[in-house]
Amino acid sequence: MTLNRKALSGSALALLAILFVVLVLLSNLLFRGIRLDLTENRLYTLSEGTNSILGKLDEPIHLSLYFSDKATSDSSRADVRSLRLYFDRIRELLEEMAGRAKGNVQLEVIDPLPYSEAEDRAAAAGIQGVPLGPSGEKIFLGLVGTNATEGQAIIPFFEPGKESFLEYDVAKLIHDLATPKKPVVGFLSGLPMAAGFDPATSQMREPWAVYQQLTQLFDVRTLEGSSLKSIEQDITVAVVVHPKQLGEDAQYAVDQFLLRGGHLLIFVDPNAELDPAGDMGHPQAAMFADKSSNLPALFKAWGVEFAPDKVVLDRAHALQVGTSPGGPLVRHPGILGFNRTDLPRGDVLTANLDTINLATAGYFQLSKDSTATLTPLIQSSAQAMTVPSEKIRFLPDPSPLYQGYAATGERYTIAGRLEGKFKTAFPGRKGEGHLSEAKENGQILLVADTDVLTDRLWVRIQNFFGQKIMNAFANNGDLFINAVDNLTGSSDLISIRGRATSQRPFTTVEELKRAADDRFRIKEQELQQELSETERKLTELQSAKSQDQAQVLSTEQKSELEKFLKRKLEIRKELREVRRQLDADIEALGSRLKFLNIALVPILLTLGALGFVWWKTKRRTA
Repeated sequence: MTLNRKALSGSALALLAILFVVLVLLSNLLFRGIRLDLTENRLYTLSEGTNSILGKLDEPIHLSLYFSDKATSDSSRADVRSLRLYFDRIRELLEEMAGRAKGNVQLEVIDPLPYSEAEDRAAAAGIQGVPLGPSGEKIFLGLVGTNATEGQAIIPFFEPGKESFLEYDVAKLIHDLATPKKPVVGFLSGLPMAAGFDPATSQMREPWAVYQQLTQLFDVRTLEGSSLKSIEQDITVAVVVHPKQLGEDAQYAVDQFLLRGGHLLIFVDPNAELDPAGDMGHPQAAMFADKSSNLPALFKAWGVEFAPDKVVLDRAHALQVGTSPGGPLVRHPGILGFNRTDLPRGDVLTANLDTINLATAGYFQLSKDSTATLTPLIQSSAQAMTVPSEKIRFLPDPSPLYQGYAATGERYTIAGRLEGKFKTAFPGRKGEGHLSEAKENGQILLVADTDVLTDRLWVRIQNFFGQKIMNAFANNGDLFINAVDNLTGSSDLISIRGRATSQRPFTTVEELKRAADDRFRIKEQELQQELSETERKLTELQSAKSQDQAQVLSTEQKSELEKFLKRKLEIRKELREVRRQLDADIEALGSRLKFLNIALVPILLTLGALGFVWWKTKRRTA
């Protein structure tokens, strides 16, 4: 009987082992490629836009990921270890993309060893090597992509600080390789931005810096507002600057361009400083001419409102300007500067910009019945208000603008993304190909200032031995090119926004450190105050002494000095106690986390197992 039981137990174990192996093989076969992303921000789940770009690939894209694996494997530096972790994040993302591309994305990971052919290929492709230590050995972490027609695109170096845009950068590289043709941009402007003859000076004028950059990067096609009736099919983005008194045919062309899936970048202004309005033969008439622009019919159809006679004043962002040559600088609430902390880090247009300057800007807001969404890109502070544009036009000294200044508490959207399923602004028009509503959601970038594009607000152009050298002191040009570049991508690419990063800070520990730093700083300030007070008393006692006793400490001085030194030791002891208590708090937190993660679950399982055994034993006894 015992032998039979043993044989039965052995057979059961063998059968269970076979079933386990079969189950593993079946699961690998049936559930291959299925992944479950349980991270808080779904770090390993590709966005819909990326999946759509990968699904539309009709030719293979080869990706070569260069990383100095061996050179960084033994490093104890924290920044190098962080870079290795970031490499794992990049590799996993690329592997996920390759898996989703149905064989059309081929990934190769290369370790460019020093003085190897791989290192030469990486350098020749434009991959940047970062020096590691005094020896000069370089670390590579970059990506080279190629398509079937020998087209090439690169990411010279993956900066860990840009992890939130990692997916966007790689998706853009793949998108550019899949569509290698230079994007066509339609350009319509009511300002003299291109090179041409200037009637005011009777000389040829230079193109604006932003226009030069645009023509270098894109295939720019000029659109004449006076004769525009339609926008060509091969134009992907239409840039409309200062559309002053744009005719109905031209507005209808813009309307239909948007509804068929085109992307728009629009600049309007309540007071365009470089608007050549009026008769040049009558300077006074030109001075009082209207310099505003607006698209009332289109804006109404899109569900957005713009006041062409209102200028935003913001004393929190006011820039210093000179009111006269050599005169003092004063802050002008109508000339605004926005820095890195004011610009959204989660949007690819502004994520890497440091400074944006504007002048006499307007604002946008959604109408009450609007179904669209307006996401701010540049927004005033709560210390802003609006004034009629006429009040600011002939005001050399901005001081009167502060008289009666009353902030509304509202944050005005000066630039933003307008998204929605738009309808035509001209429902009465009928004709071949007329669209009354867009099939899919569209996107428009709106900027309520044209002066942001002028050279004076962001760049100095110098003549260096016949060459024009541009020295930028703000990022206005980068904002413009980023906007056009973003919109020239497909709707799938535009839909990819900044993602959360894989960095998970210990928020509780950071709070403990901040609290300890506050206590430490208070003690330091207390010590500094007592030191200053003691020095003051010693100086007073010293000044009361005769010249021959100046080098000798009096009894009172010695007493004050001893008191201070004693108090100094006490405060230093308190500072050490603050630091020690911080370490103790962090260690106690770590111990609690270790207990919860390591010991608690086994203890609960053990108790559960013991309870189950006790229950079975009690049941058998009963």
